Amino acid sequence: MLRPKKEDLVGEALIYERANGVTYARFRDDPKKSLYPGRWEIGREHKEPLMDYAQWRHLMDIAETYPTLKKQLDKTLDLYYIVKDGD
Repeated sequence: MLRPKKEDLVGEALIYERANGVTYARFRDDPKKSLYPGRWEIGREHKEPLMDYAQWRHLMDIAETYPTLKKQLDKTLDLYYIVKDGD
């Protein structure tokens, strides 16, 4: 099933289910339950790192060539430092 639009999620009760390392959500009540039958994936476990250091280094290097990538990496690092400092 496709994920519902954000507007359709506001104020709705959801049921969360987990199976084989994947977390799903589905609507609890009608009419959304009837409009969006089934469930959609909202997350999954990662058993291995997303990338190794060489890949991270390469990503940082090519970000110097692609401004949009650089901007998004900067935002990610900002968020990391905010979360890290909050712990």
